[in-house]
Amino acid sequence: MENSPNIAIEPPDSRGLRQVSADGEIVGSAWSLNGARRILRGLGYPRDINMEDEALISWRGGDSKTWPDHSSRRRATIAFMMAGLIASMALVVTIGMPDALRGLTFAGRVTGFLFVFAGLIQGLAASAVLDHWGKRRVRFSGAVVLLGALIAVAINSLLLLLWLQELEYTPYILAYAPLWCWSLGALWLLVREKTWMGIPHPRSFAAGITATAVIAGANLTYSSIYQPASQPMLVSLEARFGKPALDSRTSFIDLPLILHARNKGKVPAYIISNDYSVYGHIAKLSEVSSGLKDTKGVMENESGASRYTDEPENETINAGQFISPGWPLDPGEEYTAQKMIHIPLTAKYDTLEVYSSLTLMRKDRGRINEWEFPYPHLSWEKDEGRFYCPPDSCGESLIYHGEVQHNNNIINVTRRPRYVTSWWSLTPEDSSTETNISSFSFQPKDAIDMTEMRREMDRYGVANVYAEVLIPFAELNGLAN
Repeated sequence: MENSPNIAIEPPDSRGLRQVSADGEIVGSAWSLNGARRILRGLGYPRDINMEDEALISWRGGDSKTWPDHSSRRRATIAFMMAGLIASMALVVTIGMPDALRGLTFAGRVTGFLFVFAGLIQGLAASAVLDHWGKRRVRFSGAVVLLGALIAVAINSLLLLLWLQELEYTPYILAYAPLWCWSLGALWLLVREKTWMGIPHPRSFAAGITATAVIAGANLTYSSIYQPASQPMLVSLEARFGKPALDSRTSFIDLPLILHARNKGKVPAYIISNDYSVYGHIAKLSEVSSGLKDTKGVMENESGASRYTDEPENETINAGQFISPGWPLDPGEEYTAQKMIHIPLTAKYDTLEVYSSLTLMRKDRGRINEWEFPYPHLSWEKDEGRFYCPPDSCGESLIYHGEVQHNNNIINVTRRPRYVTSWWSLTPEDSSTETNISSFSFQPKDAIDMTEMRREMDRYGVANVYAEVLIPFAELNGLAN
């Protein structure tokens, strides 16, 4: 080729890559002599071109034997960076996706989308690794890799700090603890190479990262602390007796009992336990008295003292549940249940009392597994497996049990699972209900940690609502007749 271009092989850069130029124009980059030959063949030079011909090729910063590329180390670095970024992307998207798709609050969904977006950036950074440790055809590939590493440092540090608060085993610790170590190593590698030098506007880049971190932190704080605390849960419970009727066939009084629950606030709730009991009181009257009776007992029970009556005898007439545990009660919703109480006309009661209760959990703080919790287990049945307990030791109870997820999935992946459990028991004398939120899950050697239970009940905003009505029994006789 008589009019062949003047070829120049430039000095190797920090990675050992040498640029090839023709007539002053860069036409490619090569890691080795064979790579330079392939570039020249693409320009039309023969396969057996003499690479030592100084009239044809100008070698700058080293001769044809100067190829300092350490290919094995470079490939190991690429593998190290890509594996960490892909693993971090998978973890971040796994954490963010549940909140992004099913977040209980707007702030929670925003946090979820930010995590998913951060994961997508890390996926882009993983693909940019090939270019940054390759021939760097994309100008900002190093900046993208740096951004991916910074995201990994920030998110894995946050997860590790939250895990250190409770130090509970979770499978996720096997992911973000090694990834935290990886992210520090990756960041050190990028800082050593001064990757930020290729960023055109480093201050804007840093400001963008800082703003994103602040927004994510603010949304996490808002959705986990401020919003649940700023809006109280307003649920009312009403119990009242309806108009009694006399059943002439049986000489019984049929007394309707109406129980009404209503969510009057803006916070949705789960009903995790409920109970009602109707009592008949038989007073012990005395026309002669020297003062208020049983003052110590009254003070211990925080009840009222009377001059002419002793502590009455109580009989349970009716008891049960009036709403299925696990039932949601959203803002504006209400629920009414009616029970029919049958009382002999000849009963010697002085007063009738109904006592009802609801235990609720805020839906904006957690989500109950609705495929587990609403279905009770019979504690006295051996085929209930881990829920079985001998009646002689535990009595007989309906057990409602299911996993509860925090409204922010970051909390869920930094501790072991939590469960909500409700026991409802009915005996010939009375009924009772108990509620627990903790890591207790009826496994062998499981025990309820009272400190943990109180902390979790407060964390999920568990509250109790009560209603009580007392009427004279003589009033029913008059109305029924």
